Amino acid sequence: MAGIGDTGTENRMRMIRVEKITLNIGAGKDQGILEKGLKLLKNITGVEPVKTFTKKRIQAWGLRPGLPIGCKITLRGPAAHDLIKRVLASQENRLKKSHFDGFGNISFGIPECIDIPGTPYDPEIGIIGLEASITLDRPGFRVKKRMIKKAKVSPRHRITRDEAIGFMERTFGITVG
Repeated sequence: MAGIGDTGTENRMRMIRVEKITLNIGAGKDQGILEKGLKLLKNITGVEPVKTFTKKRIQAWGLRPGLPIGCKITLRGPAAHDLIKRVLASQENRLKKSHFDGFGNISFGIPECIDIPGTPYDPEIGIIGLEASITLDRPGFRVKKRMIKKAKVSPRHRITRDEAIGFMERTFGITVG
């Protein structure tokens, strides 16, 4: 699990870890789908989801600022690890290389919510798809988020696609193809 430095010794600052997992459902203007999405995310995680709102006006789509268009839930810590295992099981522990970006993020879609183990079928909700995003980080990434004296993360300290793939293969036993 520990990262390997240039000298072949373990370096605690190079260790990759899971920061969070985010599940989201986009509903557009349809408030019925939004309510079903809120109920579905609550059933999957047991935590109350939050609504997401538009920030821009897009007249062609009938959107205006402040209109709820989706819902999401973010989990961290042990709850995130448990949910990641369930979500990866819905993908049969296989991900594509295109699901990984160059900054330690993994994103993929789940076409049917009933594919996630432990999620019962609810006739009121029906079959809805959702998106899962897993964010990886290293110690020291806080410098880009802190309030005072923000700084950039050095390119040498960022998580590459190959490092993220290796971490997910070792930690969660997935195959990348």
